[in-house]
Amino acid sequence: MRSPQFQLHAEIEERHWWFVARRRILRALVEQILPPSPETTVIDVGCGTGANLASLAADYRCIGIDTSPEAIRLARKRFPGVHFIQGFAPADLGRLIDDARLVLMMDVLEHVPDDFRLLSMVASAIRPGAYLLVTVPADPRLWNLHDQSFGHYRRYDRDRLIDLWEGLPLKPLLVSHYNSRLYPLVKTVRTINRWRGATAGSAGTDFRIPPAPLNKLLENAFAGERHKLCRALGARRGGYSQGVSLIALLQRQTGTLAVRNKPVETAPDYFDPIAGELVAVR
Repeated sequence: MRSPQFQLHAEIEERHWWFVARRRILRALVEQILPPSPETTVIDVGCGTGANLASLAADYRCIGIDTSPEAIRLARKRFPGVHFIQGFAPADLGRLIDDARLVLMMDVLEHVPDDFRLLSMVASAIRPGAYLLVTVPADPRLWNLHDQSFGHYRRYDRDRLIDLWEGLPLKPLLVSHYNSRLYPLVKTVRTINRWRGATAGSAGTDFRIPPAPLNKLLENAFAGERHKLCRALGARRGGYSQGVSLIALLQRQTGTLAVRNKPVETAPDYFDPIAGELVAVR
């Protein structure tokens, strides 16, 4: 992500329906696995401008880390009561990672060229029994300039996400699409914008706050998915088969977890943010 996108997040993520609803879903899932307690440590890897973590800070010990100095500056300014670190995870967390009961990686893996390496590095550092909650953008058919502006390398399908932990001592408790109720609407908007060669919102993104009644309607439609996701977590099956995003809740098991690089047989990414070029055709 670049400065305009960080600034946009800081401006709208406490009001825009997508951010607010995602936090409501996050809260419901976290409370189901970890009852609120100031003794329970939650670490947000790739915390950005901080709102996801801050939404938990009243009830958990929260620590955020991000590689972007600008993101951390904005997070510290907006949420001074939360501990934010500028650096790379897990190395720059030091001993703090040992205390983590839950690590969040929310819309982070699509921003790195080797997502296998990052996920296995973080997972290797957490203790057995700890949880890892991952979200990524789904459905490569939804790719448009919004993804490019955010520096995404890829969007995921379910199999590509599962590949990240296949063979590792990580037990999937929930793997599901989400933002499913609004998928037809989002797909229509994305298709139109792709034809237009433009985005629907600010800073090269599709983010724009709609009128208040519509914003609340969209928030409630998206956030309402938390009930089915929580039931799927309890049953360890079910969830949504299609959606704008994917979510996975994993639990670290005992056993050696070696850091691994992206396998050579993995399908090529769609975009190279460094070069600013499309590298695969969908």
